[in-house]
Amino acid sequence: MDIRIDSHDNWNGGIDYWTIVFILEYRGRIQLDIYGEGQNMLSLFDKARNHVQCSSNVYKHVWIVYDTDDFPQKHINRTAELCEQSSTEETEYHAIWSNQCIELWFLLHFSYFQSDIHRKEYWPKLSECMTMYGFGTYSKGREDMYSILEPYMDDAIRNARKLDAVNQGRTPAMSTPGTYVLEVAEVENLFLVEELLVEEPIKEMSTALGL
Repeated sequence: MDIRIDSHDNWNGGIDYWTIVFILEYRGRIQLDIYGEGQNMLSLFDKARNHVQCSSNVYKHVWIVYDTDDFPQKHINRTAELCEQSSTEETEYHAIWSNQCIELWFLLHFSYFQSDIHRKEYWPKLSECMTMYGFGTYSKGREDMYSILEPYMDDAIRNARKLDAVNQGRTPAMSTPGTYVLEVAEVENLFLVEELLVEEPIKEMSTALGL
């Protein structure tokens, strides 16, 4: 399986939680086109859809990765609805949201967590866990986050599934806390199990998405 990752000019090469990942599958080849965008979630979806419509490529999957932060509930839910409504047999859109922030996903690598707290409170909790494991304190954009989190990926997936079950039937805005980064992680693990991805491409993609 041939893997290609293209990080475009507006992608800063680090961890950015307003991100679009376009996945092209063609004749045994997987291409990941990654864009980092400083947009609100609805604008992010519009930009992703416009890119798909204008591209000569037929993208199999489009992952729209974002934090809900303190945005209005109707915007949070509408983005997920648009992803579902716009999906076709050719292209499936995925709303990869974290309510309120990606740090919830990080925290789930170390312990199960379901308390509804403000996103600013995740940093000290995450730092506490990382310090306990000997990794020092957390800071946004740490370049070694992938290597820190990767050994605990199975724990994160298990904890995220448990949290998803608690949120069953709730909208993204009402899933406090909640995260769909699980969907990306499960695909990543599938690629690893089937040995479709070599170490460096999957590490680059995971680092880019903060996994």
